[in-house]
This record gives sequence, structure tokens and C-alpha cells, in this order.
Amino acid sequence: MEYTTLGSTGMAVSKICLGCMSFGSDREWMLDADESRELIERAIDLGITFFDTANVYSAGESEEILGDILADYDRDRLVVASKVRFTGANDHRNARGLSRKTIEQELDHSLDRLGMDALDLYQIHRWDYDTPIETTMRALDAAVRRGAVRHVGASSMWAHQFLEARRVSEREGLAPFETMQNLYHLAYREEEREMYPVCNEYDVGTIPWSPLGAGYLARPHEEFRTTTRADHEIENAGVPYHEFPVSREINERVQELADEYDATMAQISLAWHFQNDNVTAPIVGTSSIEHLEEAVEALGISLSSSDVEYLEAPYEPVAVYGHE
Repeated sequence: MEYTTLGSTGMAVSKICLGCMSFGSDREWMLDADESRELIERAIDLGITFFDTANVYSAGESEEILGDILADYDRDRLVVASKVRFTGANDHRNARGLSRKTIEQELDHSLDRLGMDALDLYQIHRWDYDTPIETTMRALDAAVRRGAVRHVGASSMWAHQFLEARRVSEREGLAPFETMQNLYHLAYREEEREMYPVCNEYDVGTIPWSPLGAGYLARPHEEFRTTTRADHEIENAGVPYHEFPVSREINERVQELADEYDATMAQISLAWHFQNDNVTAPIVGTSSIEHLEEAVEALGISLSSSDVEYLEAPYEPVAVYGHE
């Protein structure tokens, strides 16, 4: 495993963040408690110290599973992140959004499920258009001041929104967003024009979600819909990558380099992330120990500059996706 610093937080994290959306019972492809334990314990054995979950994942079940397992380990060595914005275990109007009431009660619920006194990183899962950002930032700052949260971050949004939140924090002396969890991979690179210039200016740690494009960059394009997970992402989440004009060529170039490097397509796609100056640590979500081990092995792949250029060359701007 390799380690890096998460932006201005100063926290040391593994260069792979384990995404925990696969833990629970909300979907047929998810892992139950015993299966999750096996995968999480293997991740720790491999040196992964960074875990990302959310109150909405299996209605809080992901947090419960993660908390139960991490209780058996030295908590001080690990960095745990969760998120708030969407409905968690409770479904009512004040269980979603980013009001002070929602943030305070959902944070308490998350900490209870995780069995922790404080979260290392608490992120807003998306922008809340119904709540003034001043209200949200004050509520998050209060959580930091009372010791329930160490750092706060954000997820997919427009760069002007992130800058507005930063200005509010600077003006009011509040804890700022120090991380950005956004969508970024070889077939979707709009963040290079939109969000990453801002992140680089403010030393914001970046932890992109879906670094394999919901699996599109992990298998030949004609096989994309052969898995239950991919079918779910297309039908329910509206994943558009397979429809972008140049996606097929990008996919085929990943296949070509995978053959040359004697690696899997997923490993080539992740190696591109690991060598990317825009990325701190991609969030790798998996329900397979084999795929987890392959992801860690990808840290040892060193793509040449010409190979990186070859992978990136076909890309053309596409419609912004992932903010809602």
C-alpha cells in the first residue's frame, strides 16, 4: 500500500479509499454482514486505512456493518468518512437536506451506528438548494467545534457553489470544506475544467467516486451490461458513459494497454488515477476480494507518459453528470 496526505486536513490516508456502498441488504449485489467483514478485514490486511460510507447506504446498514468490524481494530490508525444529505434510516422531511436540524440529528445517528465518538470526515452528499449555504456551514462548524467531526467536505457540485461555501467559511470564520468527492474517470473528465482548478488552488483533497465508471472501464464495452450492478446503474442511476460518442474508443484503448501490461482493464483505469495529479485517493467500491486485491496491485503499475496521453487523447467534452 502507498499513503498520501488528504489535502489541507493533514491526515495520512491510503491511496485507495474503500467505498462502503456495497455493504448491506438494499440491493441483491450487496454483501451481508459476514461477507462484508471478510472484505473489510482483507482491505485492512492490505494496508487500506481510509473508508467512505453514508447514512443513505442501505438506510444506515452500511455504517452499522463498518462500525461493528472496525471496533475490533485500532481506531486511531483508520480514517472514516460519512455523508449527509439524503434520507438515511428514517424517512421524513427533516431526515434529508442540509438544515441544522437534519445535520445534527443525522450526525448523531451516524455516530451511533458507527459506534464512534467522532467522524474524521463528514461530507455533504450533494448541494441543498432549499437551505442557505450559511446555515449548512454554521451547522458543520458547530459539529467540528464540539468534537463530533474533525474535518468537513463536499461531494459533486458546481465549482461556483464550492467557492461560495469557501467564501462563507472565510467570512464567518467557519470550518471550510477541505475535501471534494466528485465524479472523475477516463470516460468522464469534466472536472478538469470545472472543479479541479479550484481544488488545486485551495489544497482540497480529492476522492473521486466511481473511478471505473460503474464498471464501464473494467470490461470490454460490449460486456458492460452483463453484470447485475451495471444493469442497476444504467436503469436506476442513468449512468451515461456507454452512450458518450468517444467512450467506446477509450474503452478499447484501456483493453489494449491491459493486454500490453498483462493487467486487467480495471487495473489500467486505476493506475491512471494513481498517477493523476488531480487525484488524492480514488474511492474503490467492490463486493469481490479478488477485485480488491487487483486494485491494490494496480498501485505497482507505472504507465508511461505516452500511454497516459494515448488513454486521454480520444476524450471530448460531454454533458455534466453526477451533481444530483
